[in-house]
Amino acid sequence: MAPEDATTALAHGEYRADVARRGAGLRLLERSGRALTETWPAGEKPPLSAGLVLAPWPNRTRDGEFAFGGTTHRLEITEAARNNASHGLVRRRDWDVVDRTDSSVTHAIEVGGEPGWPFPLRLTVRHALADDGLTVTHTATNLGDTEAPFGLGVHAFARAGDAPLDECTLHLSAGVRLPLDPERNLPAGGPVPVGGTDADFATPRRLAGVWLDTPFSALVPDADGRSRQYLTPPDGPATVVWTDAQFPWVQVFTADPAHDQAYPDRGRALAIEPMTCPPDALNSGVDLVVLTPGETWTGAWGLGVATDGAGSAS
Repeated sequence: MAPEDATTALAHGEYRADVARRGAGLRLLERSGRALTETWPAGEKPPLSAGLVLAPWPNRTRDGEFAFGGTTHRLEITEAARNNASHGLVRRRDWDVVDRTDSSVTHAIEVGGEPGWPFPLRLTVRHALADDGLTVTHTATNLGDTEAPFGLGVHAFARAGDAPLDECTLHLSAGVRLPLDPERNLPAGGPVPVGGTDADFATPRRLAGVWLDTPFSALVPDADGRSRQYLTPPDGPATVVWTDAQFPWVQVFTADPAHDQAYPDRGRALAIEPMTCPPDALNSGVDLVVLTPGETWTGAWGLGVATDGAGSAS
């Protein structure tokens, strides 16, 4: 069996999920047969790194260089056209299955010693189904004897059943966006308010004609401390992506099948990507986690179906 074929099927009540060893990727999530994520055939490379864990940094690092602990570190350039180190070290590696039940699976991996990354870390991710959907819990432990920088993201693609994206509405709880240089997808200034702009989704808006590749922050939590983003079809309940306080950013991306060669049979797709920090945080330091020796960081996010009508246009 090829590593890409190594997946774990999960089930609980009306929910089903499938998690791949490669990249600890969420290959499938559905409720009562209704798709809540984009998927891909087992054994194939996920389009646009869909579902994969991005660590120990998410998104892009400018020129593959950053300074930490008085030393300049030079990462491998993995996005040659933009001269960036992109999406961390673990999305193309096979993670170890360290625990599983019928409704959950935990994967683990260690990094440290790669070009430009001397910081030994142990990462785990637990995918668990329950009555309210999927909860994904991440940890990162500093195995070294010096401080270590850390960031994490997930290329989560949300889907509202079979509804075409252009017929769906998007509702975001974000207060600011981070402008990006379109040539390199790197920050082009500090966060700016979204209120009253084309990036304002505080009121659900239809996605027809909307193109995004945008980091959002200042996420407004609900009473339970979770911030929620909703993708709502015209004739059914919303798909909800939630994050806890350890994920103060989400990057929202609309994929174009004509350009990105992703999901050509379905048309455009939408990623709502939980992130602990924005692009190039290894240089800016914005929301960068710094782990002391032996310290463990924990954060969680999840996906499910909104059952209270939330996310629907008024």
